[in-house]
Amino acid sequence: MNGSTRRGFLKGLGAVTAVAAAAPQMLAGQAPRPKRVLAIGDVHTAYQHDSVSHALATIEHLGTSTGLFETYIHTDTQLITKSPVYGMGKYGPGGERKTNAKNLNDFDAIFFYGLGEEELREDQKRDLLSFIHDDGKGFVGAHSAIDAFFSWPEYGQMLGAYFDNHPWGVFNAPIIVEQPTFPGFKQFPKEFYIQDEIYVATDKPYSRKDVDVLARLDAAKLDLKVKDLHRTDGDFPVAWAKQYGKGNVFYSTFGHPVAAWNKPEVQTMYLEALKWSMGMTQYTPRPHPIS
Repeated sequence: MNGSTRRGFLKGLGAVTAVAAAAPQMLAGQAPRPKRVLAIGDVHTAYQHDSVSHALATIEHLGTSTGLFETYIHTDTQLITKSPVYGMGKYGPGGERKTNAKNLNDFDAIFFYGLGEEELREDQKRDLLSFIHDDGKGFVGAHSAIDAFFSWPEYGQMLGAYFDNHPWGVFNAPIIVEQPTFPGFKQFPKEFYIQDEIYVATDKPYSRKDVDVLARLDAAKLDLKVKDLHRTDGDFPVAWAKQYGKGNVFYSTFGHPVAAWNKPEVQTMYLEALKWSMGMTQYTPRPHPIS
């Protein structure tokens, strides 16, 4: 090998070495995958909210328009599991085209607009709670989310309450914001009205010792003698945040009518709640007495 050839060889070897050395950094510099939200709406119970389809579409739009997350819309609970999810026949575990769908390990948060007992096996229930409590993933419940899984008390403890009634129906609800520092409530004034159906929580497991109430009804402006109102303490939360193990949990009663999902303030609330639940913004829940 003459001098010129040797110099060319060493130069080429150095270039290859440099590329090889840079490869991990190039890979490391790749943009991380977007966050993923599993959005579940109820279609299995006898009663279905008319706004469910629009709510799920709104969440999907919020993710794509901001570029912050991808939304996987489901009207079933198939993916609430950490076990493999296969198809049937040729696509089943022993089939020639065996396919394995995503499961909870592929998601960063669940948006849940469910109702009733749904269809979860015991292992799915364990996986859902582990997804939040142990894995530190997020859970955002909308409207009827507290009107679900009454025979599964651990769910109510995770979310923070169960539904008792909506004695005022859809009405012009007077709201007081208690925690304006929560990212999803900065856009609201201290007091405002919203046309919506407000759920009243049962006495248990709801407790201000366990959840950080972000906003509530203004009891001074309510008809407290209305039929089917069972709470007597004047505490009617409309949104709260809490920690469940390592995970962040948010709930709001807003979203019964279709029109509610077109309100920019409500969209911002749910967007910021999802971001917070996935650790994209910071807020530490601070349970507190009614103020």
